[in-house]
Order: sequence, then structure tokens, then C-alpha cells
Amino acid sequence: MKILIVNAGSSSLKYQLIDMDDESTLAKGLVEKIGLDMGKLKHKAGDKEFVVEQKIDNHVIATQMMLDALTDPDHGVVKSMDEIGAVGHRVLHGGPNFTESVIVNKEVEDAIEENIPLGPLHNPANLAGIRACQAVMPNTPMVAVFDTAFHMTMPPKAYRYGVPKDYYTRLKVRRYGFHGTSHRYVSARVAEYLGKKPEELRIINCHLGNGSSVCAINAGKCVDTSMGITPLEGLLMGTRCGSMDPAVVQYICNQDHIDVNEMLTICNKKSGLLGVSGVSSDMREVTTAAKEGNEDAQIAWDMLVEGVRKYIGAYAAVMNGVDVISFAGGIGENDTETRGKIMQGFEFIGAKMDMEKNAKTRGVEADLSAPDSKVKILVIPTNEELAIARDTLALVTK
Repeated sequence: MKILIVNAGSSSLKYQLIDMDDESTLAKGLVEKIGLDMGKLKHKAGDKEFVVEQKIDNHVIATQMMLDALTDPDHGVVKSMDEIGAVGHRVLHGGPNFTESVIVNKEVEDAIEENIPLGPLHNPANLAGIRACQAVMPNTPMVAVFDTAFHMTMPPKAYRYGVPKDYYTRLKVRRYGFHGTSHRYVSARVAEYLGKKPEELRIINCHLGNGSSVCAINAGKCVDTSMGITPLEGLLMGTRCGSMDPAVVQYICNQDHIDVNEMLTICNKKSGLLGVSGVSSDMREVTTAAKEGNEDAQIAWDMLVEGVRKYIGAYAAVMNGVDVISFAGGIGENDTETRGKIMQGFEFIGAKMDMEKNAKTRGVEADLSAPDSKVKILVIPTNEELAIARDTLALVTK
């Protein structure tokens, strides 16, 4: 079966078509600047690439452009939409409603809409992507795969916040966690890679990219994670501030006479590596600037490294030890220096990295453990699209 994976943003739509017979990617692309003056579709299938530029008013038009590209006589990979057996949608926030992926129906759509206050930047776009695909492909089953679902196994001591219980029961204020599809894929792949059962392993997975999170996975289940009610909590990220004293928000609002919504935009869009370094949200540009003597860029780099190290130490304590520390995401898979800095000095928990292996490893699965390391240190490139496709296939063939 061929399965289409859709990840709809507020003004973008990323897609990938996977042939589940051999789990190969047939085509992938991006439609961007939806609703703006001039939009663009970039489509790639094998060695063939093409670009279409035109005004794209909404996600329905973007979806039709995607399907036109996939069925194009010259650049496409299927003759008709009938060859697409199902569509898997990445959905950011399932709230407490969903512990696993589900086939989309009216109840699921209503729940995604109900959780918009918890995921105001992503859920409306995710829902628009689902409805756009339904409009263009009315007879094709749709599946929703939630970023939050994997983390629903956390115990209350990990997901509750120290606020009055009324906010938890009435407003659903709790830790949800994100990157769940990535953490689930990587932890399962770690077990496969080591020839172990998930139940035998305590894994700390570090998904490091423009958005970053760390997850403690014990016996195949999430027991704690760094992101919170939104993806803002936890590590310093590309443009997100990560964890800080909540009073900082009140203080800046009062001093600069701005409202909390404007302040949250600053925390989400203008902070993190970008805000601290003053250089960029891109880790590559930050590290280059740091090496050239930019002190603020060096501080930003150090803050990210220190943040990951703190979570590794904390999660080793939570799980009474650790068997595997894994790295995924753009930074985790490719930034050898940042990985090396993170793993320095963890011999006290039995984790020792082979720095020569680390320096040579980018973007591929690898064991970076030193011969005398008791803890395995792995790079496992994430594949959220494949995880979504597998869930979709399982649900529509039940």
C-alpha cells in the first residue's frame, strides 16, 4: 500500500509518499507561503525535482497542488490518487484524549479543535490539512498521529504542575510533551539495533534540532520528558527560550508595558539560540560565530549543551540508571562537536563516548560508545514519517 504523509503548518504543507511494501520513499515535497502573495511548491521524486510558483490561497489548493505533483505524467510517481491507500497526518496536540494514533472521524476532528487552546500555533493548521485532504480525497481514509500520544504513559509525578488542582481538572494544565513520534521511533529502533526487547532497556533519547527535547523511556514507555504543556518548556532551542522562572514573563511585561501574548511570541519566536547569540537560530551559524570569538554565541552553545547534560543526569536518576543514551534530530545526528561536549564527563554513570568515532559520524546509525563504556551511546536518525506511515497502515488494514 502507498501511504501519503502530511504535516500541515499554518502557511505550509510538507508531504511524503511511502510505498509500505518496502518502506521506500517515492516522493516528497513542500508547499510553502500558503495564503501569502506568492506561494511555492517544491517536489522531489528520485533524481527529478521541480518547482511551481503561484498564489496559493488555502490548504485545499495546496493539497490539490501536492496531488497534481504526485500524479504528474513527467514528474509524478502514481498514475492516479486511487493508488494512495491512506493519508497519515501529523497532529501536534491530542491533549489528554489520545494515547495512540486513530482513524479520523467527526469525534477526532472535534477533539483536535477542542485542543486548539493547548496548541494554538499548530492544531488549527493540522486540522486544516486533514479537512483539505478530505475535500480532495473524500474516499481515502485519514489517520491522525499525535505528537503527544507517546508521553501519555508518564506518571502524575512527572506530568502534574505545582498549581492548584482546579487548573488540572478544569483547564487540563499538565505536562504533555512533544516529539513523541520521534522518541517512539528512535527508542524502538534502539532496541532493534542492539538486538534487545524494549522492556530490557532504560533509554534517554535526545532529539536535538531547531526544536529539542529529551525523553526518559523505561521498558518502552515514556516516564518523563522535557517539553511541557507546549513545546516551549525544556531546553534552549532555535528560537524558543526553554525553561525559566515564570516571573520573568510578568517582570518583562510590566517593565516594557506589553501583554502576555506579545511576551509569549517573544519567548517562542525571538529567544533561544537566536535571542541569546544575536546571530542566528541555526546551530551551525552559532557554533561558527562562537569559534570566531563571539562571546554571546559561545554562551548560547554552552546553554544548550548544559541543558541536555542536566536532563541526562536527571533522567538517569529517575530511572535508577541508564542503558542507552541516543541522539536524533538535525543537531543530534550531525553536530559532532555538540554531541561530544554533551557526553564529556559522564563516566560516573558508566557512559563514555569514543570521541574519534563521534568525530566521523554524521547522519547515520552508529555506536559511539567507548570499548569500556557500560552505557551504549548511539546515533539513530529519526524517521517520523515512517512511524506515521506504519501507524496508518496498521489502522487502515485492521
